[in-house]
Amino acid sequence: MKDRGVILRIGINAAVFILLEVAALVMLQHNGPLQGIWISRGVHSFYAAVWGGADNVKSYFSLRKQNEALAEENFRLSQLVRTYREELGRPAGISDTIGPYRYIMANAVKVSNNKHHNYIVIDKGSEDGVAELSGIITSSGVVGIVDAIGKHYSYGRSFRNSDMVVSARIGREGPAGELMWDGMSSNGAVLREIPHHIRLHPGDTVYTSGFSAIFPPDIPLGVTGEATVVNGSTYNIDVTLFMDFSSVRYVTVVDNVDRDVISGLEEQDEN
Repeated sequence: MKDRGVILRIGINAAVFILLEVAALVMLQHNGPLQGIWISRGVHSFYAAVWGGADNVKSYFSLRKQNEALAEENFRLSQLVRTYREELGRPAGISDTIGPYRYIMANAVKVSNNKHHNYIVIDKGSEDGVAELSGIITSSGVVGIVDAIGKHYSYGRSFRNSDMVVSARIGREGPAGELMWDGMSSNGAVLREIPHHIRLHPGDTVYTSGFSAIFPPDIPLGVTGEATVVNGSTYNIDVTLFMDFSSVRYVTVVDNVDRDVISGLEEQDEN
């Protein structure tokens, strides 16, 4: 009760102070034209600051819609680029359905970045056309693979997992190997099993090879760094990834519609 009384007295004193200040300003404004102009300018400046702040807040909360619109526009433009490149026989970008690959735009709603077995959750599921073992990519590289799907959401295994391997090559026509997360840095990976006789050039771009049934070829992944000889026969090459996993928001799900056929042929060959 004592605290409530103190708070009440403070509130009353503040209200009285504000009323007295307003009354003083009104009297000062009517005391002469110069004072009136000065006070009017002050009031207008205050209103401008308030309106400007409100407009900034409104603009801030509209950024999400603007970003989504830009992402959709980028997706549509990428569709056109990939289509034209396919028609010209050139490496393709991202499209809706081109050749054996089907592409679905999605948003990342959860991305894990602080574990050895990281994951991603996207806002597209089975009713949106997403299938298990579909790839998750962006224009900056591979994000992961879909492991489980619901009606409108899917759970994916991030590339930043010790058991995640992507078939990759140096350059568009260079030797291919296995690309894995280095298990430590946010943007580090290792390209393994590159033949020892290959001449290496640090700074070369690493792309998906297209040898897997999940990811299409020629997605840029990163650049090469130092190389280490393993068992005197192959290289392990450090790769700095283009992908910034801490800022992943808009992704594309890619599904190879011929994956089951390819997997069936591979199983026959193994038997």
